[in-house]
Amino acid sequence: MQLYNTLSAKERAELIEKAGKDRLTISFYAYAKIGNPQLFRNHLFVVWNELDVLGRIYVAHEGINAQLSVPADNFDAFKAHLDSISFLEDVRLNIAVEHDNFAFLKLKVKVRDKIVSDGLNDDTFDVTNKGIHVDAKTFNQLIEDENTILVDMRNHYESEIGHFKNAILPDVDTFRESLPIIEEDLKAHKEDKNLVMYCTGGIRCEKASAYYKHKGFKNVYQLEGGIINYVRQVNAQGLENKFIGKNFVFDERRSERISDDVIAHCHQCGAPADLHTNCANEACHLLFIQCDDCKEKMENCCSTTCMEIHRLPYEEQKALRKGQGNSNDIFKKGRADHLPYKKDLRNIFEVFRD
Repeated sequence: MQLYNTLSAKERAELIEKAGKDRLTISFYAYAKIGNPQLFRNHLFVVWNELDVLGRIYVAHEGINAQLSVPADNFDAFKAHLDSISFLEDVRLNIAVEHDNFAFLKLKVKVRDKIVSDGLNDDTFDVTNKGIHVDAKTFNQLIEDENTILVDMRNHYESEIGHFKNAILPDVDTFRESLPIIEEDLKAHKEDKNLVMYCTGGIRCEKASAYYKHKGFKNVYQLEGGIINYVRQVNAQGLENKFIGKNFVFDERRSERISDDVIAHCHQCGAPADLHTNCANEACHLLFIQCDDCKEKMENCCSTTCMEIHRLPYEEQKALRKGQGNSNDIFKKGRADHLPYKKDLRNIFEVFRD
């Protein structure tokens, strides 16, 4: 019984191209008590591997968090399998605005301590006492209310390329960093303001809303299904789109365009740009924004040093990486010191206070 990938990403890409069939990019999550995550993980891999599902799925005692792609021809079988699992029956599926057959090239189902790293002790508060879920229409009405504080629960590199108008954009690299920062900066408004949150697909707000209610915030709301579901509702119902720019996604697409606005800049030359890339030097792999001109000039690298390394024969590059691990820059997500036009969001809360 196969429980892990046997094909490389390159081999899988060749098979997808040869098949010539459309694939759907989907994400979903569910909080539920899973007694044996490893057993559940193995079950998912066996069934989904047979259905040619690819993606990144995290399973923990607290539930499941999945981003994946499935052949359109196999969607009904995939949905039937989800419905056969009690806590996944009729789970909301966030179907991507833009599909890419190569969004995922492997099926990775991993057991984790948490389905989202939030740094919280769930035993200290009621995680089921969540905020009010709102649809796109109600969300639009809420964020026009002068008594509303709108907070982006994503990381700085996500909000840099796109966000809702007038949203607070915390200057954080991880979700767990944002929770105490937001609580501290908004503590004076626990009772007199509506705290409205949004994220990519809703999972971060699900836990954050319960946490903030536990911390004394009285009026807590979250955008149901996140940005992905918001856009689908806006398009289907002819609502005003209040999201500007692109929605960052965690697959090979990197982002989905929501509006024509380009609100970010190339981290190397400062020209308008909003496409993330990873440095071609495998020992660096820094995620940053690069325009087409710099991509050509710098050969998809973030610095001249990386470009020189990338030009070396592969075996020489491999020898240089041996025993070195990844550069610390990989964790800086576009804020490495050598990028002259990196975004600085550190004063975003100061704007709100003023």
